[in-house]
Amino acid sequence: MYKIAVMGDMQSIQGFAALGLDTFVVSDEEESIAVFKKITSDNYGIIYITEALQEKIEKYVNSYTTSYLPAIIPIPGVTGNTGKGMLSVKKSVERAVGSDIIFGNN
Repeated sequence: MYKIAVMGDMQSIQGFAALGLDTFVVSDEEESIAVFKKITSDNYGIIYITEALQEKIEKYVNSYTTSYLPAIIPIPGVTGNTGKGMLSVKKSVERAVGSDIIFGNN
């Protein structure tokens, strides 16, 4: 069975542990890259990552955009929503169905 991970700063992800998800608190880019590499090679089917963190390690996250697993899903952190999460969902849907059915922009 696949596991679910959440990566980000403490304030943004601490509540996910109460839901039974594996949380990985990271504080700098180097640590983030090491943790990301570790959990992508483990048995995780879904990895939630804060949008702010995704921007810091975007090169590594982008290497998984065409992979089925793990699904890497950006989420807003306590610093706010940058729109990257919604854009990621939009692109995934377009790849899956061949059209923009979320926003209706073809």
